Amino acid sequence: MERVVVRLTLLGLLLAFVSAEPNKEDWDIYSFHINSTVASRYATTVITSRVVNRMDLAKEIEFHVRIPKNAFISKFRMSIDGQMYDGVVKAKEQARQEYIEAVTRGQSAGIVSSVGRTLEEFKTSVTVAALQKVTFELTYEELLKRRHGKYELQIHARPMQPVKDFKIDVHINEQVNINLIEVKGGLSTLANAITKTHAHNQAWVNFYPTEDQQTMCDSCGPHGMNGDLVIVYDVNRTKSLGDIKESDGYFVHHFAPSDLPRIPKNVIFIIDQSGSMHGRKMSQTRLALIQILGDLAEDDYFGLITFNSRIFPWKRELLQANQHNLDAAKDFARHIRDGGSTNINSAVLEGANMLNEHPRNGSASLLILLTDGDPTSGVTNLEEIQSNVREAIGKKFPLYCLGFGFDVNFEFLEKMALANHGVARRIYEDSDADLQLKGFYEEVATPLLTDVMMIYIGGTNLTQTNFSQYYEGSEIVVAGQITDNNIETFTPQVVAISKNNKVEFSEKTASVESTRSIPDRLTQRVWAYLTVKQLLEKELQLAGDEKVKVKKEALELSLKYNFVTPLTSMVVTKPQGENIQVVHKPKEGEKPEPDVDIRYSRIIGDSQSPMLDMRGYVPHSPSDRGAMPSGGGLFVIPKTSLVMMANAPPEVMPIAEDFVFMSKPSIPVGAAATHVPSIAPEVHRFMLHTENQSLPLCYDVTVARLLKLLQDPNRELSLNGELGSSADGGFQKIVIHYKTEQHIELDTSSITVRDGQSVKGFHWQQDLVIPGSVTLILRDKEIDISVGDTRVVVLLHERQGVKFLWPALRQFPSATNIEGLLALKPVMYEEVQGTPSPKLKIKDQEIDVSRTTVVDYSIHAAPTLDCWLMSPESALQRDLSDFIITQL
Repeated sequence: MERVVVRLTLLGLLLAFVSAEPNKEDWDIYSFHINSTVASRYATTVITSRVVNRMDLAKEIEFHVRIPKNAFISKFRMSIDGQMYDGVVKAKEQARQEYIEAVTRGQSAGIVSSVGRTLEEFKTSVTVAALQKVTFELTYEELLKRRHGKYELQIHARPMQPVKDFKIDVHINEQVNINLIEVKGGLSTLANAITKTHAHNQAWVNFYPTEDQQTMCDSCGPHGMNGDLVIVYDVNRTKSLGDIKESDGYFVHHFAPSDLPRIPKNVIFIIDQSGSMHGRKMSQTRLALIQILGDLAEDDYFGLITFNSRIFPWKRELLQANQHNLDAAKDFARHIRDGGSTNINSAVLEGANMLNEHPRNGSASLLILLTDGDPTSGVTNLEEIQSNVREAIGKKFPLYCLGFGFDVNFEFLEKMALANHGVARRIYEDSDADLQLKGFYEEVATPLLTDVMMIYIGGTNLTQTNFSQYYEGSEIVVAGQITDNNIETFTPQVVAISKNNKVEFSEKTASVESTRSIPDRLTQRVWAYLTVKQLLEKELQLAGDEKVKVKKEALELSLKYNFVTPLTSMVVTKPQGENIQVVHKPKEGEKPEPDVDIRYSRIIGDSQSPMLDMRGYVPHSPSDRGAMPSGGGLFVIPKTSLVMMANAPPEVMPIAEDFVFMSKPSIPVGAAATHVPSIAPEVHRFMLHTENQSLPLCYDVTVARLLKLLQDPNRELSLNGELGSSADGGFQKIVIHYKTEQHIELDTSSITVRDGQSVKGFHWQQDLVIPGSVTLILRDKEIDISVGDTRVVVLLHERQGVKFLWPALRQFPSATNIEGLLALKPVMYEEVQGTPSPKLKIKDQEIDVSRTTVVDYSIHAAPTLDCWLMSPESALQRDLSDFIITQL
């Protein structure tokens, strides 16, 4: 019997029966969304995957994603046939029986596992009935750490197939202005699928790759994407005391002062040269050490100790980092050879004694230990070593422990580092191990403060408040509760040592900002996250009753805030008759599972059975859209894109690179209504983004015009729009023509698809995906249209009771003969100095301008932007009539 499928094809814009390819899979991920919202450096990320079983037999489908190791899972749910199944966080002991039963049945009980350097895997599965759909939704939370002067949000995309409706939306909302926003990672090579929008204290990054692009990037392959999108940003720091936010009786304090003099340091490198360091590990260590020595400042003092079963100090005292001593030390490093056993105890005690015997006023001391194995000679009892080291250091300086590879006892190194105000870091055996070593050193290379005490009068239940050192490019974060929720009696203060001087950071006029603009209870969750993290570190160092007490406190908080931590498990419930799975979080020291590509499973039924292809029409209810942040979706604006704006108070300065369309009331900015002539025409305001300038250009166009937005003669594609008659609106109609007889008409109430005499109608509230050479994706108040390498999104908005449309070009065509307002290139200008009124210079022409503001409606959040207002001819450097048409 011939196998047939039903597919909606927008290329022909007709329902048609076509033969299925014999090797087609029997599942389809028709939607994969990642939404991440960052508020006050705290990231909440939601991954939503929607899958359809296209076979006429039940199938087991697996949800398999990767999340940052630093994150806590806080929610997981599955929606099947309208029924919601939620994961429940329980104490590990309470879930133990379910865990054992899952293992007995052959289930993957420990299904959150470490993968590589910075990620953990989450996976679960469920049986889906014939021709049914399942929605998986996973939420995780993390506090972003500042390293090298930047915050990094890592998002891993691994749907393991090209997905029609794939998108990553990131919204960063800080209380202070953002001064840097970059996109890195393997997926960033798809640059024309990425859009950045930056306005004062907010930024948006949107990643909308087409199906074809999902197989073409550095981290892509035939099975789609398997890589990272890394959002890098930093914020302005205008207050020495830092940023303090308060909400619902909780506060979080970000302290990262700049413009402080660096403190000369005394640093001793303790290097394992035992036999297990043989080969690449030893050569990479030598290379990294030589590079690090070259980075020492001349007022630094340093020492080198290598060890196996014996101890080999380069010199018996610290030497100044002048060129003569550095050259001699580099020569010593080049001749380090591996061999012998491992005497960690004697090596670390030797380093501590050297620092104790050669103190320097106005300096900061630190020990850095690098080893790849357990202690095998000298003192080998781990608790005895930890006690000896703690006594030798005496809380006078930090110890940093670097564990090379997975043979090392990482928990031992972590305990020893934490007990001495340091941290432990794993160095992965890879081609860039030397860069990992150098990167860690750079984090601690520039001490700015020592003996930092964070003081909060009127504060209680505080996280860690004492820090041995503060380094350039890092940040100290403290959270707590405000006693009796009385902000009037709450007084923050920081006391520290800068060189030889005691310094205080306190601002009598400093106000604690209320975080009403960020999600409710977020500050409380930051406090809970930090508290649980630090309690887990503390529990690692304790024994007996104290250990039990701290563990109990960490467990209670984990359960209260629904965090999956090393003390809790998430029990994943499933439909009746199916197995229960238990999710737990591994420790850093656990060896990761092999990195194996696991695709959606197909373990029931016969792939040769006849089936109905349901991909053509895939509705899903608005209630399934839990991944969307408040305010709706975020939308991409490429370098030459068209969006609409409206006047707003002058609150935000933009940094943008796009062509934007916006709406403007006829009343000039700052003028009273009585000053405006009644005959003033209604206008819309367009904005042309610029290259390397902070303010874009803008100009006014009267309403009710027909405009050419995009024209691609190679693809026989055109997009035109009709401006509405109200300045509070935008386009009232947009028409897309493809080939000779295929058309898509959009207005504020409906969407009409025409193919010759055939007409299909849709409405804005529908959610559906229609794949084909032309792909149509309807979401709530948004339609996504892809034609070849061109991707346009049209948004439906409402302002003061008036509905209107915005087009935004998400994917710029590769052709060079593209025309229309969407195809305009960024402009370069210079500000003319010394003139009584503002002037800009564009292509040797001086132009009078005035500064005004608009609201960017290309994204639902609608940030306010500033712009330089000028005539259309000056901004476009051509006549506006070139873009005016007579019919849509």
